[in-house]
Amino acid sequence: MKIFSIIALSTVLFISCGLSSTEGETTSEVQETELLPPVIISDTLLQFEGDNAGEIPIHWSEYFTGKGESTKWEIVNDHGNNVLAQISNDHPNYHFNVIVFNELIAKNVELQVKLKGITGRMDQGGGFVWRFIDANNYYVVRANPLEDNIVLYKVENGKRTDLPLIGKGRTYGADVETLGNGWNTLKLYAKDELFIVYLNDKEIFKVNDNTFTNAGKVGFWTKADAVTWFDDFQVKIIE
Repeated sequence: MKIFSIIALSTVLFISCGLSSTEGETTSEVQETELLPPVIISDTLLQFEGDNAGEIPIHWSEYFTGKGESTKWEIVNDHGNNVLAQISNDHPNYHFNVIVFNELIAKNVELQVKLKGITGRMDQGGGFVWRFIDANNYYVVRANPLEDNIVLYKVENGKRTDLPLIGKGRTYGADVETLGNGWNTLKLYAKDELFIVYLNDKEIFKVNDNTFTNAGKVGFWTKADAVTWFDDFQVKIIE
């Protein structure tokens, strides 16, 4: 396992596609950073110890979909440990907060992160985005401590739709044991049309979908007023 703050030392395998937000009233790129040539990272742990509190880590960009005017991601200190957090608690219900890592464009990935739902009246918790094209088009899976469930969606042209589970159908995800307000580990295996979701090392469900078949960026997602912390982001490319 290689450990980095944000900088990944690897072979450059893709040329930047210049991904950006789609024009429209329901989406906005809050911060646009210069996109360096994306790199493939294999078996890598992204941590935030070298980043400055109160700032967005280098090589990451914020987006949001829906109502409202902004999103607010930054590094916060958790008892001496830096974590990446979505800290705004005043967004409307139809508001998706996204932050993506600009140094990776990939199709098949295994992702793992520790996340903690801090506060949120309308929504709590969060999860991953992958195959992120722009703020209106990507996959997302999230864990919600208010509902104690995990749901996998596609966001297509700005519309979020929950996807049916293999062997169970359209169930709006799956209920899980109480998430509470501590750290939980969310994991995703995404290869071609198959997505497998794990919580705290336990497989929760599988989904099959082919809406987005091209490579895209990966990152984190929260909804509405959910204040959420993320740490120890593990990224593995699947051959």
